[in-house]
Amino acid sequence: MKKIVLMVMACMMAIVAEAQKREMRGAWIQCVNGQFQGMGKQRMQQTLTYQLDELKKDGVNVIIFQVRPECDALYESRIEPWSRFLTGKQGVAPSPYWDPLQWMVDECHRRGMELHAWINPYRAKTKGTKQLAANHIAVRQPMNCFAYDEMFLLNPGIPENRDYICKVVKDIVSRYDVDGLHMDDYFYPYPVKGESIPDDELFWKYSNGIKDQGDWRRYNVNLFIEQVYKTIHETKPWVKVGISPFGIYRNRSTSYVGSNTSGTQNYDDLYADVLMWVNNGWLDYCVPQIYWEIGNRAADYDTLIKWWNQYASARPLIIGEDVERTAKARDLRNPQVHQQAAKMALHRQMNNVQGTVLWYAKAAVDNIGNYGGNLRNVYWKYPALQPEMPFIDNKAPKKVRKLKPIWTEDGYVLFWKAPKGENWNDKAVKYVVYRFRKGERQDFENPAKIFAITQQPFIKLPYMNGSQKWVYAVTALDRLQNESKAVKKKVSL
Repeated sequence: MKKIVLMVMACMMAIVAEAQKREMRGAWIQCVNGQFQGMGKQRMQQTLTYQLDELKKDGVNVIIFQVRPECDALYESRIEPWSRFLTGKQGVAPSPYWDPLQWMVDECHRRGMELHAWINPYRAKTKGTKQLAANHIAVRQPMNCFAYDEMFLLNPGIPENRDYICKVVKDIVSRYDVDGLHMDDYFYPYPVKGESIPDDELFWKYSNGIKDQGDWRRYNVNLFIEQVYKTIHETKPWVKVGISPFGIYRNRSTSYVGSNTSGTQNYDDLYADVLMWVNNGWLDYCVPQIYWEIGNRAADYDTLIKWWNQYASARPLIIGEDVERTAKARDLRNPQVHQQAAKMALHRQMNNVQGTVLWYAKAAVDNIGNYGGNLRNVYWKYPALQPEMPFIDNKAPKKVRKLKPIWTEDGYVLFWKAPKGENWNDKAVKYVVYRFRKGERQDFENPAKIFAITQQPFIKLPYMNGSQKWVYAVTALDRLQNESKAVKKKVSL
């Protein structure tokens, strides 16, 4: 047992040594499970504050917050009704009044995290919803929806629905300072035995010469993905578009490009041609939900992460990780431990994997199997910048100005001025503060040398007795976290 523990510790330390300076480290905070329903403003804010604080300690730098689970809103909207997953009854505003999305934007930014607003584009009613508000789209325009497995869905075959969803998205992006707009895996519904999608008449009406109904359904979703991507970037070019598809694109038994798996397929069963979206640049990051364990007979994690690494590299590839399932699965080589270490090792081996999103936030916060503890002490011990997205913007801001340490009432503080910039793609919005010992090689690619990432143009220095000599360096980051050249200052602490 002692030998196994030492082996695991050695593996963890090796991963720390390979820590990435740029890495999306996300967590999904969902509402559709009812965790906030009827909780009230004070309790919900207390719960979210605790989760954000713990996730920050774990190294998380992106929060993906569910704000539209069924054509409703966890934010102030003139288009769709307030969500029952917030107040307990759809269409009823929170009392006392508050705006969860605005609050989350402010709280995440205060912690140096990005906030990505997560919507379910087509789902109009979940199974548990019994009553819809009078201004809900399924009440106002019932013919635009179809029923399936006790749910309502906006029909992707109706062009008007694409315009409607884009109107909602544009409203969110234009009014809130979100860093990203995120969609999950719900496009056409997951197949249920005995259920069929009632769109034969629409197929004949809008087929555009497409002979196969499956091809036509994929065509409908492709049109929407392209349209929503353009809508977002025309509104705010810096807002990232992310999609988290189901973890299997196609099985090899169906297609030669498929993975050696035997599960539900994005392309054939959900009509989601994810590789087309990636290769056409209709999204800015892709987060396949590889929720299974290493060794799963139908959908082996090892097989799938290698498949996505090979085929989905045209945009930043982020892995959707099931925290609880990982913590409960035994490592195939060392059954005394779970699979977190083995999965993280696979992440580091994949040259196109640029991060992880945790499903779901509360599981990491609850520290199941010490999963969160391992993140903060080992895998995500040091801060990380976001992956570069040169296809949106690749120009770094100018250097910071007038870097100077000053004694204040609060102690020894390093101040600087923002670089000059007029547009979204050259203004500094954050700063990276590095710290090196005197005479040490100044390696700006080593995340262990990052002292802080901050929105403020100053940082308090850890002054002791003035006998330790350090070099502090500050760089500026723009909206896409392109990094400027460093400005340095020698200080004695």
